[in-house]
Amino acid sequence: MEHPENDQQYTGLTVNSGVSQPPSVNPYLRHRRKPMPSAAELVEGILKGDVTHLSRAVTLVESTSPDHQAVAQEVIEKCLPHSGNSRRIGITGVPGAGKSTSIDVFGLHVLKRGGKLAVLAIDPSSERTKGSILGDKTRMEKLSVHPDTFIRPSPSAGSLGGVARKTRETIVLCEAAGYNNIFVETVGVGQSETAVHSMVDFFLLIQLAGTGDELQGIKRGIMEMADGIVINKADGDNINRAQLAQAQFRSALHLFPPTTSGWMPEVLCYSGYYEIGITEVWDMIDRYFDFVTSNGYFEHKRNQQARYWMYESINEQLKNHFYRDPDVEALLADRERLVLENRQSSFIAARDVLDFYFSRLKK
Repeated sequence: MEHPENDQQYTGLTVNSGVSQPPSVNPYLRHRRKPMPSAAELVEGILKGDVTHLSRAVTLVESTSPDHQAVAQEVIEKCLPHSGNSRRIGITGVPGAGKSTSIDVFGLHVLKRGGKLAVLAIDPSSERTKGSILGDKTRMEKLSVHPDTFIRPSPSAGSLGGVARKTRETIVLCEAAGYNNIFVETVGVGQSETAVHSMVDFFLLIQLAGTGDELQGIKRGIMEMADGIVINKADGDNINRAQLAQAQFRSALHLFPPTTSGWMPEVLCYSGYYEIGITEVWDMIDRYFDFVTSNGYFEHKRNQQARYWMYESINEQLKNHFYRDPDVEALLADRERLVLENRQSSFIAARDVLDFYFSRLKK
């Protein structure tokens, strides 16, 4: 580009042409993506505790590609005999209750006793953009740099309850890799926390005090699922409010029917930020595992969960088969147009599509 300042009429003024703009990509870079290992190689690496192979296997599990799913299922099948030897703990609570901070201090407490820890953090996906921040590691500063910890944030991807659809399969892979403690952090309290409850051994509910009417936090559904309730941020001026909330939750639990395990959920206060009461919380969890192991409920619950996820997998496969059928897809678009034009009711349109689908299965 010529500069007018270099014209002869501007005596003593010169503008240099400058340096040419470098390319956005380093021309000397010879980066090639490593090919995906085979199922046998992934299994071998996982059983050795290799974090890279474990991460790549989890990526395959979360992928929607049919080819990736075929490899993932083969890996899971071979890892299954090496799984089941961990404590699976679900951690839920309202947003801002301190779940990630609590996991950070709970995890360090667990690791001091030996073993390895895997944290499967479920991050909410945007309904508009379908994206997720996946920033849970930033709130687990100590665990994220611990050599015996594997932290995997996963997008909820619209699955019910904010639980990543493939979390249960990821648990199998982590257990095969030698992680004997599994934490599953949920998005927050919602109607579908049942999904988390159906894949963990102990369900911990984190509550807050001093945020208004404490009875607002006593919701029957989530309270009935909780095996333990802890009141976080019981420090400073909030200690009295936390103790009051503790008494209210204890009273509320007595109004519920007995749990199927026979265990009476306990309510404790602690402070995740100041690391106060962490040992007491974990002693409660130890008592629970001793209790359910001695009365046989632990194995019973694991069997019930395996059956539950078998039927969930059937439902998912049927749904995928239905929506991926090209003829059904075309008919759905046609019936959707009729519904939007008020020429057909939603129920009649749904019946027509299902009748067409089932009639094809009979042929």
